[in-house]
Amino acid sequence: MPRSLASPLPWLAALLALYLLAPLLAGVQAAAATHWSSVNYGALAHACVVSLASASAATALTALCGIPLGWLLARVHGRAMSVLGLLVQLPLALPPLASGVLLLFLLGYHGPLGRLAHGGLTDSFVGIVLAETFVSAPFVIIAARSAFAAMDPAIEDVAATLGRGRLAVFLRATLPTARPALLAGLLLAWLRAFGEFGATVMVAYHPYSLPVYTYVAFGEQGLPAMLPVLLPALVLAFAVMVLSSLAGTRRSVRAPVASTPRRPARIVARTEPEPPAPGGLSFAFEKHLHDFALAVHWHSTARRLAILGPSGSGKSLTLKLIAGLERCARGSVHIGAREVSTLPPEARRIGYVPQSYALFPHLDVRGQLSFPAAADPALAARWLERLGLGALGHRRPSQLSLGQQQRVALARALVRPTDLLLLDEPFSALDAPLRAALRRELRTLQTELPVVTLLVTHDPGEALLLADDILVLAEGRPLQSGPAATVLRRPVNELAARLLGAEDVNIALSTGSHELDLGGATTLVIPGTPLPAGRVGWSVPADRIWLHAGGRYRGIIERRTDDPLPRALIRFGDALMGAACAADVPAGQPCRFDLDSERIQVWPLD
Repeated sequence: MPRSLASPLPWLAALLALYLLAPLLAGVQAAAATHWSSVNYGALAHACVVSLASASAATALTALCGIPLGWLLARVHGRAMSVLGLLVQLPLALPPLASGVLLLFLLGYHGPLGRLAHGGLTDSFVGIVLAETFVSAPFVIIAARSAFAAMDPAIEDVAATLGRGRLAVFLRATLPTARPALLAGLLLAWLRAFGEFGATVMVAYHPYSLPVYTYVAFGEQGLPAMLPVLLPALVLAFAVMVLSSLAGTRRSVRAPVASTPRRPARIVARTEPEPPAPGGLSFAFEKHLHDFALAVHWHSTARRLAILGPSGSGKSLTLKLIAGLERCARGSVHIGAREVSTLPPEARRIGYVPQSYALFPHLDVRGQLSFPAAADPALAARWLERLGLGALGHRRPSQLSLGQQQRVALARALVRPTDLLLLDEPFSALDAPLRAALRRELRTLQTELPVVTLLVTHDPGEALLLADDILVLAEGRPLQSGPAATVLRRPVNELAARLLGAEDVNIALSTGSHELDLGGATTLVIPGTPLPAGRVGWSVPADRIWLHAGGRYRGIIERRTDDPLPRALIRFGDALMGAACAADVPAGQPCRFDLDSERIQVWPLD
């Protein structure tokens, strides 16, 4: 027995497949005994037309109302919506005849809608459509709800910041993104409506739909006359499924992704940077979200800004509040001289690049850049070439590397008039070499972008490279803000220092000038602003300490550690500092080293 068939799973699958195919094979075998001449082909054709038309009408009605209902159930949360979501699925659990009886309470001669229609909702084509809509709608609602819930919410957020109103966002971004699942739900709904018997026979016995006609013909002529009656249903259902499968295959076909170098195209900076944006950026928010409270305010006139903080500190929420994607009871946003807090996202002239990049899966690169309202084709062409995307205009997001996706998202945010560019951890999904290259690339671009850039990150090195002013955020509250170099060198406390990259924290005594007493008759001179007097904490990054024989400072190597990277722990006065080292170093031996005094962090303890 082949190894692939050793498991019982293939046999179980084959058993069910054989059972599902067996009735079709039995029908073919019975063709010789079929009474072909006894069938009323005119009545059969009419029944086919009725079922085709009614199933299509019911599916269209379900799509018109069921897709928005699925979106509402996916986007609005709460007990009431949970109960509603359960109730609208009830027709799936009811026997079809029970569904028909319930519909008669509503649509029958004595029902509220039946009386309004003077009894015209039963025994009519309209009655068939209403019955089929009732039993098939849950398929569309469930598919839509699942598709919208699984969708990256950043897609709708980005579409809103690109100048599109709510309806345009839904029609041009949300629906196309959810299209595969929606089409599957609509197909199931059509097949369910086409084959519906129980509810239809209760509500509208006449005119005959194909299932009702099949039931009537069987009662009048018996099994020998059934094969000609069943053939149209089999052919129509098979044709619909084949067409759907072919459409799905075409959608899944993607052009092969050409091999592209991992290293981004080199970018040459302009010789003269853009002038600072007048007025800068100013915002203040108070927002309560479940058990989290955000209270943050900041004003800066710099063009390159960063919000630094750990996960859960409120960084991304602040960005969404600035963009108008989240609302709060109390808040204000000023971009230059404009107060935009009362404007919808599409009117704020803000570009937004989320962590996931949120490219629209149904659009190629050129389509991404033409999506924004008031997009400038000349500017789009410029950014395509500027960011090395000129040869990728026909590719969809699934055909792009992460670095290419990030550039497309950046270009998309810049092809319309924009005063502020929001970047939400744009490098978090990239590997280290590509992340470093794209950081340098963005730093170069910042010199020529005529907008304020606000970067959200938890990486202090990234913030220091890409920002002139920094806001340090923790647990929804600002810890410190100011020029990047000042914030780095003089954190307000140990928490801020650790968020800014401090690892080996030590304590020293400061006289209030530029000198630290490290104990053991060891002193360290710190350049820059005078130090606070008294006990202070201090730290220097391990990669800014270098062991070599001609070093200015003397210490003793206590031990070597490899957590998280190879480091030699040096005793320097009473302090213990980690220095990056590649080779093994003997413990207990004196050593000489240099350190970057510009990167020493000092903060008050008393």
